[in-house]
Amino acid sequence: MGSRLLGMIIKEFLHLIRDPMAVVLALFLPVFMLFIFGYAVNTDVKHISTVVLDQSVSTDSQKLLEAFNNSQYFNLRYRAQSPAELTRLIDEGKAKVGIVIPPDYSKRQSRQSAQIQVIVDASDPLVATSAINAATSLGLQRSLQVFTRSLTGTALLQRDDEPPVDFRVRAWYNPDLISAIFIVPGLIGALLLQSTIAVMAVTVVREREKGTLEALIVSPVRRWELMLGKIIPNLLVAYGQMTMALLVAHYVFEMPIRGSLTLLYALSLVFMWGTLGIGIYVSTVARTVAQAMQMSMLTLLPSIYLSGLLFPIEGMPRAAQYLAAIIPLTYYLRIVRGILLKGVGLSSLWPNVLPLIAFGAIIFTLAVLRFRKSLD
Repeated sequence: MGSRLLGMIIKEFLHLIRDPMAVVLALFLPVFMLFIFGYAVNTDVKHISTVVLDQSVSTDSQKLLEAFNNSQYFNLRYRAQSPAELTRLIDEGKAKVGIVIPPDYSKRQSRQSAQIQVIVDASDPLVATSAINAATSLGLQRSLQVFTRSLTGTALLQRDDEPPVDFRVRAWYNPDLISAIFIVPGLIGALLLQSTIAVMAVTVVREREKGTLEALIVSPVRRWELMLGKIIPNLLVAYGQMTMALLVAHYVFEMPIRGSLTLLYALSLVFMWGTLGIGIYVSTVARTVAQAMQMSMLTLLPSIYLSGLLFPIEGMPRAAQYLAAIIPLTYYLRIVRGILLKGVGLSSLWPNVLPLIAFGAIIFTLAVLRFRKSLD
């Protein structure tokens, strides 16, 4: 019995040695997961991209903005010249917070309550919660400072218990901060990613393992017909999954659909252009189904955890944010949430569409060239 067991163990080790890529991938994946969760994932969001509409342009307003910037929760990246420009920057996702200072801020602060409008993009509840809490705390601090400076005067008695600096926080797109409304659109992107990368790669590799791919090569079927024959069914399945997910999200989770579904389906094709290219490329590198699945996981894991699907990119270290900038799902999630939650059109989404077009053109071309070479 002992010799038979030892023989089985030796046999399995020999199989592992003959497939070193599978061993490397199996050892690398846990380390990669630890890196993502230990280093990149952070729910304490700081340095939130902020746009400012300072209609006062006074010393007091500058001191207020310095207090926002010094809090480390707000990064005053943009200066708007009009409410329309402020709205556009928030719609495009370039800014998550908007600060509006009224023209009579200095006068109202010294005589009565000065109201500051803080607009928060609540499509991401984690970012919105951090921004709302930080703004509320900052408002209380500023009010306390003004109270302290006016203790010797009469201004304190004339405010009728109103705070001298009143921060009016407005949450846009998801005012109740419901997590499902944020996560469900992201899951649509995850479904398309999984269908077009893992399924595509496994389908081609399985054909190679069974020997049917060689039979197709020597058949009258042309190579571009072979490739399209693999791609089109996966596209149809992905669109079917997307449609079912939208129906469930809307009617079960009450997720709003404020934008154009036609635009969403069209831009989804641009996204899947690149992810199908990844799937085809993986299928040319992997020699077994197990390798194809492991390689697919290497693309799926960083996409899911670093793209902003579950955790805000603003809370990640700088290196992880650079990595998120080259992940296609990062831009597609902004498109999905922009259309479904914000109701914006192509004019606001094009900064996210261009990277998807560039990525798709590059990776799909490389994948097709390698696929043809592997058939040769």
